[in-house]
Amino acid sequence: ILCPASCKELEDMLNWAVTVCTGPVAIRYPRGGDRGLSGSDWCSCGETGFSCHRRGKDVKLITYGTMYENVAAAAELLSKAGIEAAVIRLLRLSPLPLEQLSGLLADSAAVVVAEETAGGCGIREQLACFMQTEVPGTKVFGLDLGRGFVTHGSLEDLYRNYGLDPASVAGYVTEVLKVEN
Repeated sequence: ILCPASCKELEDMLNWAVTVCTGPVAIRYPRGGDRGLSGSDWCSCGETGFSCHRRGKDVKLITYGTMYENVAAAAELLSKAGIEAAVIRLLRLSPLPLEQLSGLLADSAAVVVAEETAGGCGIREQLACFMQTEVPGTKVFGLDLGRGFVTHGSLEDLYRNYGLDPASVAGYVTEVLKVEN
């Protein structure tokens, strides 16, 4: 399962799916189109399955698809408050690049996964289970759309209503770090 964050990345992933991939593949559509990220990391990071857009020592933020823009903006807000957050964007969800991520996440006590998915249906649970056995001491927290019915609306309105806009993500991370420290 591939998760492009831009139209260019969608194009690269579709090309790979048609010309290289020999098995089944699903590609999530980047709803909202290019929201600030117009390039593609698929060629350079396709093998690892993720791209590290920002380094930070205090917390690791993991996301995928078009949620990247909100998480990157949240990392900027956190930086202004003195919190340095790494931003890791997954390019594929299945297979999830757990082994490759474990080394990158090992030096952080807190990992926050921000997903545009229903509660309990995303990658947070799989990542938390893996980290518990492979990197004990790392806690995985998450933000998602919850378990209720998701109404219709613009992306910005929906993100704000469900706590996935940049300010809400930054606020959640701040609270997580207060509890952890």
